[in-house]
Amino acid sequence: MNVEKIRKDFPILKRKDDGKQLIYFDNAATSLKPEAVLDEVVDYYSRYTANIHRGVHKLSQEASEKYEMAHRKVAKFINAKHDEIIFTRNATESFNLLMYGLYNQKYFSEGDEIIISAMEHHANIVPWQFLEKNAGVKLVYAELNEDFTLNMDDYREKISPKTKLVSMTHISNTVATITPIKEIGKIAKDAGALFAVDAAQSIPHMKLDVKDINADFLAFSGHKMLAPTGIGGLFGKKELLERLPPFMFGGDMILSVERHSSEWNDLPHKFEAGTPHIAGGIGLGAAVDYLSKIGMDEIRSHEKEILEYALDRVNGIEGITVYNPMDAEKQGGIVLFSAKEIEAHDLALALDESANVAIRSGMHCAEPLVSSLNPKGLDRASFYLYNTKEEVDVFAEQLEKIVKTLG
Repeated sequence: MNVEKIRKDFPILKRKDDGKQLIYFDNAATSLKPEAVLDEVVDYYSRYTANIHRGVHKLSQEASEKYEMAHRKVAKFINAKHDEIIFTRNATESFNLLMYGLYNQKYFSEGDEIIISAMEHHANIVPWQFLEKNAGVKLVYAELNEDFTLNMDDYREKISPKTKLVSMTHISNTVATITPIKEIGKIAKDAGALFAVDAAQSIPHMKLDVKDINADFLAFSGHKMLAPTGIGGLFGKKELLERLPPFMFGGDMILSVERHSSEWNDLPHKFEAGTPHIAGGIGLGAAVDYLSKIGMDEIRSHEKEILEYALDRVNGIEGITVYNPMDAEKQGGIVLFSAKEIEAHDLALALDESANVAIRSGMHCAEPLVSSLNPKGLDRASFYLYNTKEEVDVFAEQLEKIVKTLG
């Protein structure tokens, strides 16, 4: 994989502030965008702007074809059918769509249980808390081992005939743990539960096959995988999506409307009410093309190399504590850390101002876990296909200087 050639595809990497080259280590929050994606978005707005599924004129037909093709590209990318891919704004909306659909379907009864892990993003916690309050469902947490991997024995003990849904992250956005997602799903299915996956941190970084892991539902965000913001998706098995009622109503999600009744459209349109983020969908298709051309195995291999190097550099700095499995085979490209006597935001600001290094600080939308490790928050450096060991060197050297100065 030619990283230097890849870096030239990302215009923002040319940015300098006060003569310092941008080092972008906030990829778990959102990724940078290559020219191939930017060009597709601009092309839509400059050459064939039109609403989709509504016009017979050329512009509408072209826009509709491009938007539908994006569904097919995403479906192929994760080995699904095109009508099993619903475009949403992000993984958060995907989980809300799933939650409201199951709620309105009356899938849950009082006393039923939902199992998630102790390292979930808020997107895979808060929707299920709604069901605790409004459907009498109990939210059960599978705990972590000391090395931040999932405690599978605890998970097995907690699953029961009461379990109606298991919803787990594939890769944690904080401690970066890669969960044994296929095994988790098998245990869920054997118990008769539905199985949902938060793939927001995995789909951009490794090959993912929804048939292989046998997921019933899978949520992801496009902006973490080189696509524009405001576009994401929910995969659902066709037979389950057909039974699930929509949670948004209006144009395009209907086949017919009478004064007092309506008939829903076919999949995936049934869940895509109103004018969608057309440019975003087309941009997501372009992002999938870009990632596919490089190869997900190549991307994962590169990130493991960067991660191993970064873990070694950061963990060797006196005063730094790292909160990861510390094994590139067991985790994604994230280093979660704290510096003794330096608050997380202060450290991130110091890195930004001194060396133009962008990292994330705070609770990382995973407050239950992060606050248990440090009530004031943690810092996170996260890597992607365009990052280099030389950037890690700058980051680690500057981090060490800051810790010596402020710690």
